[in-house]
Amino acid sequence: MAKVSTNISIDPTLKEKSVALFSEFGLDLSTAISLFLQQSVREKRIPFEIRLDIPNETTKEALSEFEGMKKKKEEYKRYSKLETVLEDIKKR
Repeated sequence: MAKVSTNISIDPTLKEKSVALFSEFGLDLSTAISLFLQQSVREKRIPFEIRLDIPNETTKEALSEFEGMKKKKEEYKRYSKLETVLEDIKKR
């Protein structure tokens, strides 16, 4: 199959690290990018999960509350059985 040349612009440090990684797999950068594109076409999607690791406000509040609870463990009731937790919830 004939090949075409494609130019991409990437950060030089990213390129250097990528070339080093792919060479450990026995791949050059061009082959690695081709594999990514082939897998994307085959799966009709980006072949890995893309997400932000930034929690939303509700999650931030919950994490902050949890950190506060860890600092003041003695102020919070502890449970050893789920049934006891459910009974306390029903009482509220």
